[in-house]
Amino acid sequence: MNEKYNVYLVSDSTGETLDRIFLSLKSQFSNFEYNKKEFAFVRTEQQIDKIIKECNQIDNAIILYTIVETKLAKYLANQSEKFTVPCFGVLGNLILSFSKLLNQKAIHKPSAQHVLDDDYYKRIEAIQFTMSHDDGKKIDDINNADVILLGVSRTSKTPTSIYLANRGYKTVNIPLVLDQKIPENLKSNYTSCIIGLVADPERLSDIRRNRVAIMKDQKLKEYTDLDAIKKEVEDSKKLFKKNNWPVIDVTRRSVEETAASILKIIDIKRNK
Repeated sequence: MNEKYNVYLVSDSTGETLDRIFLSLKSQFSNFEYNKKEFAFVRTEQQIDKIIKECNQIDNAIILYTIVETKLAKYLANQSEKFTVPCFGVLGNLILSFSKLLNQKAIHKPSAQHVLDDDYYKRIEAIQFTMSHDDGKKIDDINNADVILLGVSRTSKTPTSIYLANRGYKTVNIPLVLDQKIPENLKSNYTSCIIGLVADPERLSDIRRNRVAIMKDQKLKEYTDLDAIKKEVEDSKKLFKKNNWPVIDVTRRSVEETAASILKIIDIKRNK
């Protein structure tokens, strides 16, 4: 039986970066059992002392941290070593290496990535635009979108749109519903990156059945019918091919993987 670890994620900022790094790290180990505890905005030695004390009272504690202030990072490393708690700094060596490479001193400022600069406001604007254009809403100004996603129901259009918005891309998603026509201005849109999303019909049928069960609506027979879904998907593929729009199969892709493929398509479109 595998041991269970107590993982402490310690950050001097929001902890978002550290959480993502840990997500990537743990995915590499199939038999890694753990409890996770997160500490954000850790900026004093007193806060670190409390964390070390707690780690020292339990078994199999591990500390991962992103603390950019050098003195505080050293204090955490020294205290961890003193109480024999495994402790790993995620950014320290990388910042040092970049400092040498760029021949300039790092500012070591917590939350520096959250500065309210042009990129920040661009992301906020993209999120607001995307939320107001979710699920086919406000199609009159879709030419202002960076990305337009089309697909039948449950092809991850909304979560992918939100992910892209957080990366700063204004995204519109339009559902393909039965015989409902797509907006006419799509065919003459040469500025937005228009992408079709498809998925395996059997997988879609399973997802839709689960959704209907939650909704407790037994009237949506065609919505979950496999033959009807096969026709939906086939019709969507024909539409995408007719308009020469790139297609991504999301069946076995996470939202992040789908978004990465979309960003690659955007890059190719820009460099044509």
